[in-house]
Amino acid sequence: MMRRSQEEFRIKEPCKLCEHDIVLSYKNPDELRRYMNKLGKILPRRATRLCGKHHRSLAREIKRARQLALLPYVMEQQAEFAYRGGPR
Repeated sequence: MMRRSQEEFRIKEPCKLCEHDIVLSYKNPDELRRYMNKLGKILPRRATRLCGKHHRSLAREIKRARQLALLPYVMEQQAEFAYRGGPR
């Protein structure tokens, strides 16, 4: 049997929402925007450092805010993403 190194045993940081008893709501789109990237995609758990329970509720609230037009489905694209052609 192989022994695991100490690097494999990391102390997990507590979820920010669990720690401070914060409840996410679709009514506060500025708070939800913190968990989205520049293109409007929901960031993964490893990037947001949320527990599974709160990440699922975050995704649900972002989707609700999108349906009510409080958040965009896709953010404005930058010029470098919009134009994919090369020099002619």
